[in-house]
Amino acid sequence: MPEESNPLSGLWPLTPSGATDWLLELCGDGVTGFMPPAMPDAVWVLNAMYEREQGPSEVSYHDYRQASLADGSIQPATFAGINLEVGIATGGGLGRAEHPGRGWRRLRWAELARRTGDPVVPDGLLPSRRCFPSAKKEGSWPLGIVPPTEGSLDRETWNRLIAVLTEHSPAGPDTRCLAYYNPLMLATSDFDNLHVRAGRLGEAAILYDNPEASFSPSNLWAVDRSWVLCTDYDLWATKVAGPARLIEELLNDPEIEAVRLLWAP
Repeated sequence: MPEESNPLSGLWPLTPSGATDWLLELCGDGVTGFMPPAMPDAVWVLNAMYEREQGPSEVSYHDYRQASLADGSIQPATFAGINLEVGIATGGGLGRAEHPGRGWRRLRWAELARRTGDPVVPDGLLPSRRCFPSAKKEGSWPLGIVPPTEGSLDRETWNRLIAVLTEHSPAGPDTRCLAYYNPLMLATSDFDNLHVRAGRLGEAAILYDNPEASFSPSNLWAVDRSWVLCTDYDLWATKVAGPARLIEELLNDPEIEAVRLLWAP
């Protein structure tokens, strides 16, 4: 999409990719997102998952798809004549997500951990598809659960996170910020010219619906570098690094679900 036709361009114009140089020095390669260390503290904000109000089905996404292929109600996925129906249909997704609507409820990671006996995040791992092995059948989620998507916050968590960051930034909604979308998120996949936008925190909601990407930004940070968040392309959570007061607020927020990981400070 040409820049002049992108609705973000007025509020969040593109800025030189050199704005990420400090993150490159701090974090190393940012192809999937610049992952910051604690600054001086950090927390992982978990992507939302949802469950049908009547509870999960015993049928898995994979079982359902195989049955649908067998009865002809759906056709095999193909590309250039090649059958793509290989492997397990896990039920997981990639990119933006939001509440599925009527008949669904938010399923907290902590609730699913109590139910299954699995830890919220296994020791030594990051929040990802490797979590909750006991909830799945041969790697496939129950049909009545929508698992977290990879690479993007869900809309409700993004909006609440922006609200909390606004409360903890001295300039509030006028806080100047920068947003970076990693090349894997963009249709152009331009690895030479990093996609960075500059704007106000109070207008960050629009970043979620960037028509050039199907993800929330990989990184968002205050120009004064008082806090920075990273949503890695391969993970189910966003790391927020910043002052201890902000981190404690996120850990205790009634809408956000967040955890500290001692092995990934």
